[in-house]
Amino acid sequence: MNLGFVSDSLGGLAFDALLDNAVRLGVSGVEVNTGGWSTAPHFDLETMKASADARRAFTRAFETRGLEIIALNANGNPLHPTQPEQGECLKDTIRIAGEMGIKTVCAMSGLPAGRNGDLMPNWVVSSWPPETQAILRYQWEEKLLPFWTEIAKLASENGVERIALELHGNQCVYNVPSLLKLRAAIGPVIGANLDPSHLFWMGADPLVAAEALGEAVYHVHAKDTMLNAPVQATTSLLENGSLMDISARSWSYITLGFGHGEEWWRQFCYRLKMAGYDGWLSIEHEDVLLNSLEGLEKSVFLLKAVMPVAPSDFKPQAI
Repeated sequence: MNLGFVSDSLGGLAFDALLDNAVRLGVSGVEVNTGGWSTAPHFDLETMKASADARRAFTRAFETRGLEIIALNANGNPLHPTQPEQGECLKDTIRIAGEMGIKTVCAMSGLPAGRNGDLMPNWVVSSWPPETQAILRYQWEEKLLPFWTEIAKLASENGVERIALELHGNQCVYNVPSLLKLRAAIGPVIGANLDPSHLFWMGADPLVAAEALGEAVYHVHAKDTMLNAPVQATTSLLENGSLMDISARSWSYITLGFGHGEEWWRQFCYRLKMAGYDGWLSIEHEDVLLNSLEGLEKSVFLLKAVMPVAPSDFKPQAI
């Protein structure tokens, strides 16, 4: 496996400082945010679209430091009913990835409105009352499948081989069955960006999810979640309080090891290997209490201790 981090993890640093810290931390690459829900402080999408020189200079900054561009990340809601720019960001990101020879783009599946004419996305998380089923049919049949059919064609035209969708709340694809459903409909260009932090708060088991996804795991975000049991006992894990008010929330994103210890992350890496995944672990630091650089350092230290690096050389003895 290879170790890197998401560029927004150090979003407060200048581009050169970001890359210099990646070298100092001993990681092998950086996953670059391009827009969507990110202000993309290290990647000017319009400039990259317009200038081959800018794209070459960006790539060269990595190469001269011995780093790789892990993937481009356009996380957002590309099916937002009133924000078409989010879908355009994903399309532009795919085109730029093609120009730069980057084979993996990370994204969200998108979440449309519940019916034609509505202005806000609508996430269905229960099967009752009965209008929920009409919402799901509209979202999948009239919005999600046509959009991703178009995106798959665009990816093929631009040489992008893998679109890694994050299993994330407030998206049509948020768990293993919904990812596999979209993959079956669209084809193998669709795979999972397996981020255990979201599965924790939705009540799923990332260890089992890794095995269930198998060859559909295209990318991994290493991010942890603290489940705050005393609060959860009265509010459940359906949490809509401020992300900044950690003590009042039933769950919060947190630095690796502070929510689940080294043994859990050791098991996660091993389950990924069992599923056939030997790719990137891309740390995404979103802990609001710890300093971003300190939190990233601690996360890198933990993963270096547990992630497999060298290929297996075991062979049964001829006895």
